[in-house]
Amino acid sequence: MGALREWLTSLVAVSMLLSVAQTLVPEGSIRKIASFTGGLILLVVLLRPVLGADLSRLDLHLEDYERAIGQRQEELSAAGEAELAGIIEERTAAYISDKADTLGLSVKVQVTAKPGTDGVPVPWQAELWGPRSPALAACMEEELGIPGERQVWHEGEN
Repeated sequence: MGALREWLTSLVAVSMLLSVAQTLVPEGSIRKIASFTGGLILLVVLLRPVLGADLSRLDLHLEDYERAIGQRQEELSAAGEAELAGIIEERTAAYISDKADTLGLSVKVQVTAKPGTDGVPVPWQAELWGPRSPALAACMEEELGIPGERQVWHEGEN
């Protein structure tokens, strides 16, 4: 606050001196030169805090911002992957249910997805409630890549 008070005081003092000098200078080209010079002096006084600032001591803590941005990007990436896995699980379960309907079966399906070799979630396991069907099991293995050992059938349960 002291620096601000000092700056404002010097600004007011220089402005008053320039006003007095402006009134004392006679009309003509000398007054124009005096006005121009006074304007330059006033500009220097206005910019003195900026020109005299020690920017080497300025610490913006950019590392903290970079770290926070990196964490947020990781969070958003994980959330996006989880959302994509959920969509894949839902649509794969609907596809298996439709296949079961075409085979005349009534089954309830739950699919679990895991990241594949390229990081994109793929259907990993299918859990089915209803009568076991070799045709549906073969379809899930051939079309969806879910082998028989990752197919869990609950035949007597609802």
